[in-house]
Amino acid sequence: MTRIFGTDGVRGLANGQLTGELALDLGVAAARVLVEHEEYGEGRERPLAVVGRDTRISGQFLEHAVVAGLASAGVDVLRLRVLPTPGVAYFTDALGADVGVVISASHNPMPDNGIKFLARGGVKLDDALEREIEDHIGRDWERPTGAAVGRVTPYGPTVAEYAAHLVSTLDKPLTGLKVVLDCAHGAASVVGPRALRDAGAEVVAIGAEPDGLNINDGCGSTHLEPLRKAVLEHGADAGFAVDGDADRCLAVDHTGEVVDGDQIMAVLALAMNETGRLVESTLVATVMSNLGLVRAMEAGGVTVRQTGVGDRYVLEDMRSGGYNLGGEQSGHVILRDHATTGDGLLTALHVMQRMVVTGSSLRDLAAVMTRFPQVLVNVPGVDKDRTDDEVLLAAVAEAETELGDTGRVLLRPSGTEPLVRVMVEAATAERASSVAEGLAAVVRERLAL
Repeated sequence: MTRIFGTDGVRGLANGQLTGELALDLGVAAARVLVEHEEYGEGRERPLAVVGRDTRISGQFLEHAVVAGLASAGVDVLRLRVLPTPGVAYFTDALGADVGVVISASHNPMPDNGIKFLARGGVKLDDALEREIEDHIGRDWERPTGAAVGRVTPYGPTVAEYAAHLVSTLDKPLTGLKVVLDCAHGAASVVGPRALRDAGAEVVAIGAEPDGLNINDGCGSTHLEPLRKAVLEHGADAGFAVDGDADRCLAVDHTGEVVDGDQIMAVLALAMNETGRLVESTLVATVMSNLGLVRAMEAGGVTVRQTGVGDRYVLEDMRSGGYNLGGEQSGHVILRDHATTGDGLLTALHVMQRMVVTGSSLRDLAAVMTRFPQVLVNVPGVDKDRTDDEVLLAAVAEAETELGDTGRVLLRPSGTEPLVRVMVEAATAERASSVAEGLAAVVRERLAL
């Protein structure tokens, strides 16, 4: 059958590609894979699932469809209702659930939605299990009846317990800090302000009035202007913005200057290394992280491991090496001592803790890293499978020689489109742009379809 799982679950236009029927079928298929593998709690009569969603209006019918599929296949379901993706991951582990399900399209616009499955412990399913779920869709099966069907129960203390968990990861209260939190009218709209206030901070919440239609609409981590404006208006010490499912976080300092994911990772890596908490003094990032991050970490005695683009690859490398800090420039930061996935609220809390411990402003903390100008050129309509062309490789090598230690070149085929991405970092924006455009011209000439 056609593969429906992408790099982060099943995602598409709600009621377009992602229908209620497909959601129900996915619930049934996931349940059957669990039952066939007997991968559920020892001594438990039936498997247990937890299901949460973001604030999209389509999440209501998709949640009910997934829950119906799971319960009809003999799985007990705890409904977490609206909760960030990392919150669902937390409860999957904390409640001993056999599977977690998140209904969310993260930072995508409102019309989209998605379904993501988490394995026991709150970690992402591996590719093999996703393929099994796909292969079970539409198969005939012997349905449970009578008392064998699953029970569906709302889980009451979701927000309070998750907020308490987030606060419990801190060493000291955040008293004296005034911050703005942009919740993107998404899953963090209730739990986000509560967690930061419970931690001791004074919080101005914006983007915290979801109506089912306004998630990510001109707000959140993909639209930082409202956050910058609010920080300046309220005289806040800093501002933090999460996306619709709150698995990523970006920030602005008290002057309104953006602090991106690379800078956030730099701040946290140095803090953890200073206290001996950074495993093997190593940070895991992707090849898209700025060269300035690598240079800053070298100066601070931290090794940077770089993976392919995507939090999946970052987490795989962290798990295989036992590392406990990693992430992406986009603000998807994984603090593995406290979470199994990126957690925007957790990230914000720990950056704020660093501010309190050091007495430094976020601007001063972020200054440990100097961002190299970075230019990205997308070259469409080319054969992305021929990036090993000898002439192209020679052009890249020549550019790298010219840049030396003052920059770098990255040539990356798109995973979903017929295009090649050319990324160049250099000491100046003009130099980066010149080199990138030159290499893009070679890509167009050598890889033309």
